[in-house]
Amino acid sequence: MGRPGIRELVGRAMIDKEFLAELVRDPDVVLARYELEAEERSAVMKAVARTGRTTEAERARALQAVMMKRWAT
Repeated sequence: MGRPGIRELVGRAMIDKEFLAELVRDPDVVLARYELEAEERSAVMKAVARTGRTTEAERARALQAVMMKRWAT
């Protein structure tokens, strides 16, 4: 069995505030634990970078919104 994928990442980011904060702080380390397609990884990295001038909490909420719109179907 391989590493978890995008659905697991999105699900955990929606319910685990500590995990979400870690994802915002150090996305490279967190994403290395997941088996993501290049497009999925790129989308998450863009969402984190796009909100770089805000507080960590604001970045976390923005990242959740992007993830919900893109993958939580």
